[in-house]
Amino acid sequence: MLYLALFISFFKIGLFGFGGGLAILSLIQMEVESHGWMTPQEFVDIVAVSQVTPGPIGINCATYVGYTVGGIWGSVLSTFAIVLPSLIIMLSICKATT
Repeated sequence: MLYLALFISFFKIGLFGFGGGLAILSLIQMEVESHGWMTPQEFVDIVAVSQVTPGPIGINCATYVGYTVGGIWGSVLSTFAIVLPSLIIMLSICKATT
């Protein structure tokens, strides 16, 4: 059940989050706090760690939240879920233009 909630939450964030990583941080915070996965202070710590690690901040934050909540498989699942909508859209556009 936890993994399904992680997947659905981060899939929604990936689907509806426009404007880059900093723009989707509020969506991630809303999902994390609504599910009670961590406290606001823990989320602030996650944002700080995500900013200093290389890569997109939204994906780093999703990976770290997934790891905190569900271990290694949680991090893999949340990272895949946040990237999946963009992947589907881009593959659809590529298929439509060829």
